[in-house]
Amino acid sequence: MVLAPLALLAPALLGTLGPDGSGETIPLSGTEPGQHLDVTLTRVVDPADPAPAPAPADSGSDSGSGSGSGRLVAVEFRLENTGTAAYQDSPAKSSHLLDSGGQRFTGSNTTTTAGPAFPETLTLAPGGSALGFVTFRLPDEAALAAVQFALNAGLADDVGHWSLS
Repeated sequence: MVLAPLALLAPALLGTLGPDGSGETIPLSGTEPGQHLDVTLTRVVDPADPAPAPAPADSGSDSGSGSGSGRLVAVEFRLENTGTAAYQDSPAKSSHLLDSGGQRFTGSNTTTTAGPAFPETLTLAPGGSALGFVTFRLPDEAALAAVQFALNAGLADDVGHWSLS
């Protein structure tokens, strides 16, 4: 029976947020040998205010920061490389937020006042760790349901899942 091993594995991949807003650490593997990361969802900021944009040198028009409708939600992760290979990936592309209607939103490197965003590409040597935010743009009425994280720009089979409801 294939279902029995999957039922045993599922609790190891699922996390929930504690009363302080932090989630448990979920160990994840990538598609290549030695790719292992411990991922902890540490905080969710909803809504997150866009960081002030620097003033342009020749300000003839106001393009506005954070264009687009809806609200920003910032999710803070702690990433620790527990593998034998360097982790080089985009945490934003590896992250997804799901709303209660089942819509899936991919993260971005948008800077908010919640804290520093991860760089577009993060490199961690084995044993290295990093803390940073991934930002999502959602419709104003969207209710948060879950956050997911998977290595290899979200394409790895091993997916961390934290319930927000």
